[in-house]
Amino acid sequence: MAVEPPDELELARLAAIVDHSSDAILSTSLDGIVQTWNNAATRLYGWRPEEIIGKPIDLIVPPALHEQEAAILSAVARGENVSRMLTERRTKNGETISVSLTVSPIRGSDGTVVAISKIAHDSREQAKLVLGLRERSDQFTALANNIPQLAWLADSQGWIYWYNQRWFEYTGFKLEDMEGWGWRRVHHPDHVDRVVERIQHSWDTGEPWEDLFPLRRADGVFRWFLSRANPLRDEDGNVILWCGTNTDITDELEAKNRIALLIREVNHRSRNMLSTLKAMVNRSSADTAEELAQSLHRRITALASNQELLDGGDWSGARIDAIVEAQLAHIDDAARERVRLDGSDDLTIKAAQAEALGLAIHELATNAEKYGALSDESGSVMVEWSRTTDEAGEEMLHISWTETGGPAVTAPTRTGFGTTLITRNMEHVFGGKVSLDYADSGLSWRALCPASDCLTESIEAVEPGTI
Repeated sequence: MAVEPPDELELARLAAIVDHSSDAILSTSLDGIVQTWNNAATRLYGWRPEEIIGKPIDLIVPPALHEQEAAILSAVARGENVSRMLTERRTKNGETISVSLTVSPIRGSDGTVVAISKIAHDSREQAKLVLGLRERSDQFTALANNIPQLAWLADSQGWIYWYNQRWFEYTGFKLEDMEGWGWRRVHHPDHVDRVVERIQHSWDTGEPWEDLFPLRRADGVFRWFLSRANPLRDEDGNVILWCGTNTDITDELEAKNRIALLIREVNHRSRNMLSTLKAMVNRSSADTAEELAQSLHRRITALASNQELLDGGDWSGARIDAIVEAQLAHIDDAARERVRLDGSDDLTIKAAQAEALGLAIHELATNAEKYGALSDESGSVMVEWSRTTDEAGEEMLHISWTETGGPAVTAPTRTGFGTTLITRNMEHVFGGKVSLDYADSGLSWRALCPASDCLTESIEAVEPGTI
């Protein structure tokens, strides 16, 4: 059926619509020559109809887009349509602007394509909004990926759809593994049910969420995280999404536990110190108050020297050679030159044993200087320590103090506090055996205890100071 051509009224109506449209409407020939140009096109591009009609459409196309324009003309000439394509055009004054372009074929009465229609909408404001949103999105992404926390977003129902880069680096998973409830894969099995229950309560009620639980790192190690999520609401108060973070607090928890342990250790050591001082006062005997004061002073000095060594090693223990050196510091230089040490410099004993050994060495050195091998110029002392093995094959720690060349030795007629420190106190703390021999050649003291009960890992020696 033949198509009737439009009458004059209809043509006038169509022309009025085109002229008063807010969008730029123009037409070109199939080879891109401008044929019609409405008022909006003049407002948008700056060219008046008489300036542009009969000229190539490339006048308003940036040079970099000429090939794109040629492809559009070719496609529409074949009868295809281009719908709302966001592109750029150039105005008369050379400004490049953003437009939304619709291109369609104009057909003749026989249906063949005879021209091309173009409708362009000024998209500069839209482009600014898109650019602004893109910049904000880039800023948000940069911020989210550079904060130390793991971060994520969930919809109003709690379906997590976005994680920051730190989450993927920590867990080793991709987004498709973690979407929705996939995050349960990195939770510890002992905690995941509790976490799911609590976070579901927040999804259901809209209440902010906070919890503490371990998350598995990509290498399989679990670390503790303080996790929070808060809802973002619309004007009506409805939750539109959730913003969540997971903050690694493993180091803080460990530090807190270490502080608590140290406080308990200090309290324990303080009680032990007071008990030791009380025993010193109760068990020390002397003919005069001055002798009692001197006795207490030297024993408290020995105790303080031990404390200094243990403080330097964070109370993890002290090396035997450092303990012996510290407790020999109070004797005079001439006597010190006649004391020889023979033992490994990497044997370290635990804190409690270090205290007991320090007091014992101090008593032995004091007695040697007063009555034994160090009381004259001919005697000498050998202090030895080593690992050894008993008959049952158990590894033992052996420590000895041997005096030779001094005055004749006689056993004391009574047992004082000093003897208690070098025998019973050592046996009690070390869990071993102590022998004390008052031989004619000189006093001999031996301590033997299980290495596993008293030795610890080697630590750096702390230079003994003066108290």
